[in-house]
Amino acid sequence: MTGAAGMENHLLLLLPGLRERGLDVRLVVLTEPDKPMTTYLAEMNRRGVSAESMIIARDFDPALIRKLVRKLRSDGITAVHTHLIHADLHGWLAATLAGVKRIYSTAHNDDGFRKLLPVRLFQAFFWRQMTAGVAISEAVRQFLIHTEFAPASKIQTIHYGFDPTEMPAIAGIHERLRAELGIPADALVFGSVCRLVEQKGLIYAIRAFAQAQLGSAHYVIVGDGGLRDSLRAEAAALGIADRVHFTGWRQDARALYPAFDAFLMPSLWEGFGLVALEAMAARLPIIASNVSALPEIVIDGETGYLAAPRDVEALAARLKRIADDPTAAQTMGQRGRDRLERVFAVSKMVERVAAVYGENE
Repeated sequence: MTGAAGMENHLLLLLPGLRERGLDVRLVVLTEPDKPMTTYLAEMNRRGVSAESMIIARDFDPALIRKLVRKLRSDGITAVHTHLIHADLHGWLAATLAGVKRIYSTAHNDDGFRKLLPVRLFQAFFWRQMTAGVAISEAVRQFLIHTEFAPASKIQTIHYGFDPTEMPAIAGIHERLRAELGIPADALVFGSVCRLVEQKGLIYAIRAFAQAQLGSAHYVIVGDGGLRDSLRAEAAALGIADRVHFTGWRQDARALYPAFDAFLMPSLWEGFGLVALEAMAARLPIIASNVSALPEIVIDGETGYLAAPRDVEALAARLKRIADDPTAAQTMGQRGRDRLERVFAVSKMVERVAAVYGENE
C-alpha cells in the first residue's frame, strides 16, 4: 500500500462499523519501507480498530508470509479478508499455511493489468480458493466473472458507503479557496479530486473545459501525480492556464468540495470512485464518464450527467449545461445527496459485509 485513497478510506468506515456489530476486527497494512502510512494507522486505531503495518519488500515476499503466518496463529485469527492484489496473494498464502478456514477478498478495480493472461489464470485459481468474494460495483463483479473466471455464485456486489459527517467543514471555504487561487468570488468553479494519472482522464476534461468556452469559469484540480507537468502544459497550450488551477496534494481535500459548483470525473475506468460519494455529500452535480461503475452512482439527467470516456465534445456540452442552468445544477446536487443517504449509507454496506461472513460460518 502506497498511500490512503478510495479503498483505504473505505476501510476507515467499514472496519469500525463491523467492530460496532461485535466483530473482533484487526487490520494489517502491507507498506513499502519508505511509506509507513503512520497517519492512516493512527486514525484507524483512533476509531477503535487495532491496526499495524508490515513491510513488503518485493512483489512476492516469503519473509512477509512467514510473519503473517505467525501473526495469524498467535492472534488466533479465524477469518481473513484481503484487499488489493499484494494483500490477496500474501494474505491467502499465509491464511492457508496458518490453517485459517474462512478466507474472503474484496476486488476494488478492473485495472488493465488484470486482463493479462498470467494474471487472469492466477485470479481464476485464486477465486476458487476463497470462501466468498466481494465486488465493490456490479461492473467489477462482471469483470471478475468474465475476465478472471470467478464463480458467479461466490461474488456479491456491495457498494461503498459514505457518511456525510466525514466531510469536514471549514467556515468560508468558498471564498477562501477563491482568494487563495485568485478566482473571482462570483465565478463558476468546476472541481476534480484525484491522482494525476492516466486513469482519471483529466486531459479530456481540460480540453473539454477549453472547448466549452465558459467565459469566467474556472477548473480546480486537487491532487498530484506523474501527469501534473503535462496537464499544466496542455492547459497552457489551450490558452486557459489562468483558469485551470493545480493545488497539488492537500490534507484538507475533503473540505474543499463546498468551494466547487460542480464535480468532474472524466475517468477512463473506475472500480467505484469514492470521490463521487464525497461530491454527493457536498450536494454537487457530477459530470462523469459513462464507464465501469460510474453509471451505478451517477444517474444521468437526475444527479448529474454522463458522457462517453475520451469524448471531449460530449463532455464540453455537459459542462455548458451546468453553466447555463445553475438552478437545475443545484437541484441535481440535492438529488445526489438524497441518493447518497438512501442508497450508499454506511450502515447498509456494513450490514451486507457482515452478512457475507454470517452466510459462510
